[in-house]
Amino acid sequence: MALSMRMRNRAVGLVYGLVLAWLCVFAGDGFGLLAVGQSAAAQSKPVLVELFTSEGCSDCPPADRLLEELDKTQPIAGAHAIVLSEHVTYWDHQGWRDPFSLEEMTERQKEYVYRFGLQDSYTPQMVVDGAAQFVGNNAQALEAAMQAAVARPKVDLAIEKAQWENGAAEFTVHGAADAGARLVAVLAADETHSEVAHGENAGRTLHHVAVVRVMKEFGGNTVDGRELKIAGGSLTHKEEANGPVRLVVFLVDHKTGHVLGAAEERMMRGSRE
Repeated sequence: MALSMRMRNRAVGLVYGLVLAWLCVFAGDGFGLLAVGQSAAAQSKPVLVELFTSEGCSDCPPADRLLEELDKTQPIAGAHAIVLSEHVTYWDHQGWRDPFSLEEMTERQKEYVYRFGLQDSYTPQMVVDGAAQFVGNNAQALEAAMQAAVARPKVDLAIEKAQWENGAAEFTVHGAADAGARLVAVLAADETHSEVAHGENAGRTLHHVAVVRVMKEFGGNTVDGRELKIAGGSLTHKEEANGPVRLVVFLVDHKTGHVLGAAEERMMRGSRE
């Protein structure tokens, strides 16, 4: 009788475990069994995930949500996703002008069109470490691209002495001594939202994370350990007025466009971090 009860309990436990695993696979937006809690970050490699998006595009909100989930849950084992929302301008004439759109992001996406041999720009588009691109709401493609990025060697970049002074972020970067690469620095609004009044998303409230407001390119090895500055004059939208700012830096290979390393730090304007 006792043996039979133990066998029954073991069977119940097995069934419970299978059900739990099934729920993990089908819950959320498709990150599968790469479950919550694998974001332990000390050993994780930074991976840059760029989303080209627009508030005028009805296909973009699911990609915006996927990027936000990736940012908050960090579900990919061995990776720390550094995310950027890059709002393009070519939807602005469709009835709604995206308040976060920047011509610089439209031009940046065109560079990827050329590098990846695409026929034209599109939204939503995700680019992982400058090495893989896919439709921005494709969670399976995102997972595969991040796992490939984790397998590649990375340069250890570090941001030090970051502070906000007179409307600009001042900082130094260590690790950017590769003569065949260029350093890019970004100021991004931590979180924003818009109540869209017109266009394809009329009536919707859209949320975004790490919205690029300024992007500045520096030289290669001449910037390593030197004090750098990036002005925050574009952080003017009402949701950005007092919120935190993300300072993101990444090193890009001149020939391939691949991201060799990345780092980020969150700052409050007027404070030292």
